Amino acid sequence: MSSSAVRANVSPAEWQTRVDLAAAYRLVALYGWDDLVFTHLSARIPGTESFLINPYGMMFDEITASSLVKIDLAGNKLAPSPYEINPAGFTIHSAVHAARADAGCVMHTHSLNGIAVSAQAEGLLPLSQQSQFILPALAYHDYEGIAVNADEKPRLVRDLGGKHVMLLRNHGLLTLGSTIADAFVALYFAEAACAIQVRAQAGGGALRPIPGEIQLGIAAQARVTTLDLGPERLVWPGLLRRLDRRNPGYAD
Repeated sequence: MSSSAVRANVSPAEWQTRVDLAAAYRLVALYGWDDLVFTHLSARIPGTESFLINPYGMMFDEITASSLVKIDLAGNKLAPSPYEINPAGFTIHSAVHAARADAGCVMHTHSLNGIAVSAQAEGLLPLSQQSQFILPALAYHDYEGIAVNADEKPRLVRDLGGKHVMLLRNHGLLTLGSTIADAFVALYFAEAACAIQVRAQAGGGALRPIPGEIQLGIAAQARVTTLDLGPERLVWPGLLRRLDRRNPGYAD
């Protein structure tokens, strides 16, 4: 279905969600966090329990607003699409969207740095300023194989609890946010913290964790430095401008 046809048949809120989610897919590709076609980002359509996810087989840097697949919590397609969805993607994302009313967007990646840290017994360490934005919100879930079994859902939800970042052990990163911008910025800092940790460990010298008393003050300091604006106002517009320069067409 053409972009104009999809837009004519959805609400303005759904179309905006489609545009932002397609942009997020292309940004994940731009930053090198994609894994061919095997990871997934999803966004709930405002005011519904339905959500959008990637057309399985399409590369992240070619996804458009109109190509996203709309499904319900049972995995049924709610609009015509020539594409199927990734079964593992459905298992993970449907579990989180069903359990968390605040999960407007869920992002899951298999980035090399994220997997490397997820495979470490101690997980993410307080080695960088970036880690400080993630550690208070971080949960862990043990690897159970490729996520195609529905009976893993309650354990995933239990381990996530009220947090909005998760290290899926031996698997990768997961973030959620009330908006696509929230989830993406959380993913950015989680990926950055993991990359810094891997590089610091590779240097071979003794590591210097950030002292606990300093960690306690980071959240308040972050609110000051970001003017308490939130990612959707402070960061997301600039990311879209960058994408418009480097890979336009996501809003088609």
